[in-house]
Amino acid sequence: MTEITVTHKPDPQTLKSRGIFDWPIWSKEISEFPWHYSEPETCYILEGDVIVTTKSGETARFGQGDLVEFPAGLTCRWKILKAVKKHYNFG
Repeated sequence: MTEITVTHKPDPQTLKSRGIFDWPIWSKEISEFPWHYSEPETCYILEGDVIVTTKSGETARFGQGDLVEFPAGLTCRWKILKAVKKHYNFG
């Protein structure tokens, strides 16, 4: 079962229709840290290179131009290889 959904280079109309460019922006330097999602998150990566590893061992790598969805209840570890900047939305 895939826990993290990555859509590489989604259609620009999809991004516009979901209002992604109106979402807040979060950025983080190269680092590694644990994370738990208490609610689902969708994010659109503006910059960066990231590998996320779930508790079950699944890995997802994503970067600039990718749309990423994390389910509620997911526990994982973020490894930021190149500083990340993303639009994000919880819920």
